Formats: sequence, C-alpha cells, structure tokens
Amino acid sequence: MLGFGKSKNHNELEPKVLAAMLADGAAVLVDVREPDEYAAGHIAGAINLPLSRFSPDQLPETPGKTVVLQCAGGKRSGMALDRCAEAGAAVDTHLAGGIGAWKAAGLPVV
Repeated sequence: MLGFGKSKNHNELEPKVLAAMLADGAAVLVDVREPDEYAAGHIAGAINLPLSRFSPDQLPETPGKTVVLQCAGGKRSGMALDRCAEAGAAVDTHLAGGIGAWKAAGLPVV
C-alpha cells in the first residue's frame, strides 16, 4: 500500500511490521495529526507533533531506534518527511496508509 505522500526518499512500513517494532522497542512513533484527531484515537505510545506546527528539531532523540511518522492516510506524514529531508534530519520512515491502514489490519488504538 502506498501512502499519498510517498517520495522515493520515503521508507514505508506496513502496519504489522511497525507493530512488531514498537513491541520490541525498536521504534518511536510520531503522530503528525492534529490534537483533536489524536485524542479521538491513536496508536499506543505515539507522540503527537501536529503537522501544522511540525518542525524536525522537535523530534525526540532516539539512539538505536527508528523514528516513524504517522498520520491518517500517509499524506501528512509524507509532507513531514519532506520537511525532515529539507532540514537534514535522519528521519525517513512512515506508516504506509497511516492509522487507517493500522485499523484495517486489526491493530488496536487507544
């Protein structure tokens, strides 16, 4: 499944791959949806950094872990990844299909 914001510089993770990485502590998830969307349901442990105020320098420092961005369907996380690339940030991965794909895969939200 391709996210709307896909670029050749964007890596995409399928929902079950991300779930395994989160369970193993190998990834940190950043949800770039707006606060009201996040409050209505999000992936457990996700950090909310809305795209409307997103700056790559706000991303958590996570030595040894992959920072993964996520939105509703992939467009906004792709836009955030573009901002990361412009800023020279090492973040290049997002959830393919966003939280919609996560839910479609039967994975839980809180």
